[in-house]
Amino acid sequence: MRIAVTYENGNIFQHFGHTEEFKVYEVEDGNIVSAEVIGSNGSGHSALAGLLDDKGIDVLICGGIGGGAQAALQERGIELCAGAEGSADEAVAAYLRGELVNTGANCDHHGEGHHCGDHDDDDCHCGDHDDDDCHCGHGGGGCGCHPEGKNVGKKVKVHYRGTFNDGTQFDSSYDRNAPLEFICGAGHMIAGFDAAVANMEVGQAIDIHLMPNEAYGESDPDAIFTVELAQLPGAEELTVGEQVYLQDQFGRPFPVKVAAKDDKTITFDANHAMAGKELNFRIELLEVDET
Repeated sequence: MRIAVTYENGNIFQHFGHTEEFKVYEVEDGNIVSAEVIGSNGSGHSALAGLLDDKGIDVLICGGIGGGAQAALQERGIELCAGAEGSADEAVAAYLRGELVNTGANCDHHGEGHHCGDHDDDDCHCGDHDDDDCHCGHGGGGCGCHPEGKNVGKKVKVHYRGTFNDGTQFDSSYDRNAPLEFICGAGHMIAGFDAAVANMEVGQAIDIHLMPNEAYGESDPDAIFTVELAQLPGAEELTVGEQVYLQDQFGRPFPVKVAAKDDKTITFDANHAMAGKELNFRIELLEVDET
């Protein structure tokens, strides 16, 4: 079985039609045996269903997806689990345990036709995300530098373990027994991780410490903004800590987290969940595809 997840920086990207990457998991006997990150080649909604079919995908896990894309997947016999959020790896594990529920076609997190005053202007709205002119900026934060090294441009396979400075583990391919495959230097990984792998030897294991500018960037106070509930019908149902998607004045969706809420206003935080954090990784290079 092959499972694809709309993917961005370890998490489920929330808009199927504009995902730039998928993480593809190979599953045998209910266990993940390998995983790799692939590009979407800039395909649109219907073309993405064809891309997944060509890759032999059996199951798609994603966040929001429109009815047309859902129909295209059904035509190709691809099972859909929509409405998922959070860690891509954890979502796949939940699916394999039979705990992931498909919500069907959905275009945003809390319904259509909601409008809000953006922190820059009043044309921000969160509604139907199926417009092909809508697009998301991609990147893992940090400096956005391009690494140099002998492995750049090659498909690599690594095991890794990520921890915070207090030793708390936030991710591990070892625990899943599922090495990660990606194209080194293609922007699939955060900058510091990519740069470390660029010069590694097969069989080598290293420990790295990344500052925020090498990972997901610093937390930006300007990315925290407050709007009146009256400007966002339906927002009264949201709860603190919940992640939703809004649109900017150009129609581009962006993820936010509900940071605070009272009777009259709601505050959103558009920073990445890992922004401002120092991260530690144990990386083991297993394989480099020289072809």
